[in-house]
Parts: sequence; C-alpha cells; structure tokens
Amino acid sequence: MNMVRNGRLKLATGLLLATATLLGACGGGKERPRADLAASRITNIGVNSYLWRASLETLSFMPLLQTDSNGGVILTDWYVNPGADNERMKLTVTILDQDLRADALRVAASRQTLENGQWIDAPVQAATTQKLEEVILTRARDLRRRAIGG
Repeated sequence: MNMVRNGRLKLATGLLLATATLLGACGGGKERPRADLAASRITNIGVNSYLWRASLETLSFMPLLQTDSNGGVILTDWYVNPGADNERMKLTVTILDQDLRADALRVAASRQTLENGQWIDAPVQAATTQKLEEVILTRARDLRRRAIGG
C-alpha cells in the first residue's frame, strides 16, 4: 500500500514540476504585472500578513508556546503580570482568513488566580478579548496604511 502511495506521490510531484516549468516558459518575454504591495491578500503564509504581524507585535510581551503561520494560530504560555502576581493569563489568537477584516480574527483567553498555592481557573471578561482584538486590528490597519504609503 505504501509503495502505491509513494508512486502516486512521485507522479504528482513530477507532474507539478513539469507544469511549473511549462508555465514559466510561457511568458513570451512579457513583463509580469506588478503586485499591489498593500493588497490584503499579499502573503507567503496562509493568513493575512498584517493581522499576523500585528498579533505577534501585540503579544510580544507574552511568552509564545507555538506559532503556525499557515494555520494562523498563535498560542502563548501563561503570563503573570508583575503588578498582579496572583493572576495569570494564556491566549490563543486565531486568524481565520487572508483578508484584513474584523471577523477574520479571534482571541480566546484563559485566566487563573492563585489561591492557597494552587492555580484555579477563573472567568475572563468578554471585554478583555474584545479589547485585544481591537488592538490587533488597529495595529494591522496601521501596518497596511504604512505599506501603501498613506
């Protein structure tokens, strides 16, 4: 079974390379159209690059556990605010689209409080995640505005 799968994979890879070679030769000397550098979909990753960069910049004070630019997921580790060392937060930011839109971003938070030497799950105010989403979206829009020179 694996030999069949490997053979199909090799065939598919060969066809893909052949197609890419043929398409590359079809230019006919014409200059390619220039890409709009400020377009919302310009990215080498699977999600909107402005939202991705803005999310990373916004969360830069927190320790990152995992980042997946193709899947659009950023996981932080627990962060203890130096001003409130009996409370900690953990965030998950998910970018759902390649377009720079408010509904393309989701922030989920977990919060714990320290009680009798044990971390206990505590509720997170909805305003907390909404505010983080607003901060990230504002930063992403600023990054886009700077890219188009406005």
